[in-house]
Amino acid sequence: MRRSTIIQTLCVMLLASPAAAVPARPNILFIMSDDHSYQAMGCYGSRLAPLNPTPALDKLAGEGMVFENVFCSNSICTPSRASVMTGQYSHVNGVRDLYDRLPGRRHELSKRMSEAGYQTAVIGKWHLKDSPEFFDYFAVIAGQGTYMNPLLHVSEGGRKRRVRFDSTMTREIEVIETKGHSSDVLTDMSLDWLDRRDPHRPFFLMHHFKAPHDMFVYAPRYEGYLEDATIPEPPNLHDQPGPDFGSVATRGDNDSLVGVIGSTVSPQKTKRNLARYYRQKIRTLTGRDDLTDRELTSWTYQLYLKEYLRCVKGIDDNLQRLLDYLERESLMDNTVILYTSDQGMMLGEHDYIDKRWMLEESIRLPLIIRAPGMKPGSRCDWLLNNVDFAPTLLEAAGAKVPEDMQGRSFLKALDGDEAPADWRQAIYYRYWMHMAHGHNNPAHFGIRTKRHKLIFYYGKDYTGIHAGKPVEGKDGNRFWKDTPAGWELYDLVGDPHEMHNRYDDPEYAGVVARLKAELKRLRKDLGDTDADQEGIREVIENNWER
Repeated sequence: MRRSTIIQTLCVMLLASPAAAVPARPNILFIMSDDHSYQAMGCYGSRLAPLNPTPALDKLAGEGMVFENVFCSNSICTPSRASVMTGQYSHVNGVRDLYDRLPGRRHELSKRMSEAGYQTAVIGKWHLKDSPEFFDYFAVIAGQGTYMNPLLHVSEGGRKRRVRFDSTMTREIEVIETKGHSSDVLTDMSLDWLDRRDPHRPFFLMHHFKAPHDMFVYAPRYEGYLEDATIPEPPNLHDQPGPDFGSVATRGDNDSLVGVIGSTVSPQKTKRNLARYYRQKIRTLTGRDDLTDRELTSWTYQLYLKEYLRCVKGIDDNLQRLLDYLERESLMDNTVILYTSDQGMMLGEHDYIDKRWMLEESIRLPLIIRAPGMKPGSRCDWLLNNVDFAPTLLEAAGAKVPEDMQGRSFLKALDGDEAPADWRQAIYYRYWMHMAHGHNNPAHFGIRTKRHKLIFYYGKDYTGIHAGKPVEGKDGNRFWKDTPAGWELYDLVGDPHEMHNRYDDPEYAGVVARLKAELKRLRKDLGDTDADQEGIREVIENNWER
């Protein structure tokens, strides 16, 4: 007998009798971390996999499907989360940067789930400014929040308090105070809500960890985790940038911007770096003041990765608590479980920290899905974007997918199907926050196919606030908020670490022409034409054929 497909299995659940002992439709548990690099998971086989950082996630992967080619559309927290909630790109949903907000009426994913009869809850990091709408219950961190004893904005049981969300917003909201590490506290609250839910209705729970976002504060019980381990270094940690990496857009004329653009692991006199942050601790550990820059970089990398992976360990252990609950309550066979992150994270590759870049470690997302009826231990290489999450979950729930969602459901992928003939051949990415927050990433957009990546750095602040103005940087360096425009092309098969910009290589002229045509088509089809951005449009027009 032919094995039932995922859609057939879910359809059977959708058509089941309302009198059944379990909800007729699948429960959905959507778990999202913050800045969890796919490299910090065993199932992706990266340099960190031998450390066994995520046994619970790897077990989930073995029971479900691992997705190999999943990317965010804008590698920064608020815009990425807005894309998940709306199924739309940043220029359409209006959330381009960390200071934008997603109005409650635009919380489409929860709205459609609620209309479909699901009981809905979101617990954890939210970062969309407006209070969650169309959720039966919420307990979310206000703004970035704290790792320890997080203050939670709640839909019930709170008291009014004026809370600072970020430098642009302070609001009076209902809050509760908590005790403990955020990963533990948020899991406690999700388990409590699951216990209190109506067992006769399907649930849609969004459980959002704050970890492993930077300022890596882990629970005290992980202090000794990996203490004696040596974390493998990426092959491009030292001696960066290499001679072929980047362009005039990211290096400046005669490398004049190398000391300005990007934030690093290594010690730098003129830009943000972790070596400065860890220097005193390294002196204490080594008893030395004479470490070379290379030695200091390696020591810094070890401390950085150990703190990061201790936060990841807290996620993995708490994920296991959620899975244990589902097993104990006999819910595993009628629950779709999805684990992902809002974006990736630079873990020393190219000597970089943070995210924001269109480099692989920044834009590539981990994605694991376990669903009723699917073949365990499978993998998928469809090109996916996080705008696809909402339509996929809505289809799994039998809910209506709004016509204005720009993403597409990939539910058929769960059955091991090949991507349909009309599936995208490239993903579109855009980072808008030009030279922001001391990380100093130039604004850019581009496309990634399964083999190539084409990036255009247009180097202008879309808000116009800083356009053309010289700004005094840390340590006295000066730079202009408008940075040079430039193109970069990487061959991800021959150059998986993205070390060699091939844009000006004659052998790649045909690839460049083809990708530019596809980029132009995608921008038009998606509506990202910069029609209201005369300055940016002029830069694009002047540099398109360069």
